[in-house]
Amino acid sequence: MKFNQVLDNVKTYEAGKPIELVVREYGINPCDIIKLASNENPYGTSPLVTQKIQSLSKNMFMYPDDSMFELKEALGEKYQVASNNIIIGSGSDQILEFCVHAKCNEKSTILMTKTTFAMYEIYGKQTGATIIKTEDDEHNIEQFKALYKQHGADVIFLCLPNNPLGECLDKEEVYEFLKEVDENTLVVIDGAYMEYAAYKDEKKRIVASDIIHTFPNAIYTGTFSKAYALGGMRVGYGIAHPDIIKTLYKLRPPFNISTLSLAAAIEALKDEAFVNECIAKNFEEMVKYETYAQTKGLEYIKSYTNFITLKLPADYISAQVAQELLERGIIIRDLTGYGLNAIRITIGREDQNSIVIEKLDEVLESLKTVKVYD
Repeated sequence: MKFNQVLDNVKTYEAGKPIELVVREYGINPCDIIKLASNENPYGTSPLVTQKIQSLSKNMFMYPDDSMFELKEALGEKYQVASNNIIIGSGSDQILEFCVHAKCNEKSTILMTKTTFAMYEIYGKQTGATIIKTEDDEHNIEQFKALYKQHGADVIFLCLPNNPLGECLDKEEVYEFLKEVDENTLVVIDGAYMEYAAYKDEKKRIVASDIIHTFPNAIYTGTFSKAYALGGMRVGYGIAHPDIIKTLYKLRPPFNISTLSLAAAIEALKDEAFVNECIAKNFEEMVKYETYAQTKGLEYIKSYTNFITLKLPADYISAQVAQELLERGIIIRDLTGYGLNAIRITIGREDQNSIVIEKLDEVLESLKTVKVYD
């Protein structure tokens, strides 16, 4: 059977391994498995969310409110924007997909940093668009400027903070760059981890209302999957000029968010104290990984997210390190697929992090021993 030829050049996105797979393959008790591969909030959801979900169990036969009025109102209040500035998606990646398909075809170009969220490139190649990347792995605004001047772009992706590396541009760098971008170029600011960056350093805070009022060709995307701990509910959103939102709605399927997802997101927004507490614990625990890396002479990227990326020396293979940890019940992310000899570890709870660091040290020492005797 023949399919669209542009798909021949599209790689399948590989999500982090689920706990169930590790149980099946290695026979490890699920209670002994620590999953720190997908940047989920390890502290679970707000109690308000749990209570609300339990109360809705009798309404599952009904379709959700497709206007999503209540969630839009809550997001509008949080970000100081109007409801017609907002679109809701099944995860923020659905909004990213809408953006690409609204702007791109086989004659289009998409500009992004070299190492960033894989779905940008996948969505782009689905349309046949040409992908242009910076030379540096991390965001380098001067390289963005040079490449944009040379090639132009129909869509520009800025992942702030960046996944899977964790670095983040300053707000002023971003705004300065946006001033040089043509009004017909759609700039997507992916703020999936912005709550973490803004907490750690105010200079990193991108304000959605500032963006859309100053740069009507930009869209800010956010998610409830990270700081709000609703990864299993799949709720994201885009905030932009009404003209952009109106166009994206032409790509949105009906009832793309479930009744439970809507309710969970609405309740999660009511408990900012819970979110801030989780973020504070995240950065307290991150210090342990930084200290360990410094002790072992490992290079790490300063992170403004809920994960840390450790670059491994040439005498270690990141895929092997990740596999050894997996066999010990620790699920992390190997970044070989991004062309890096590095691992990404979600910052877990205190008890989880102590075990992970102990097991990581065990793995690194065992692999070092193997090399000596080889």
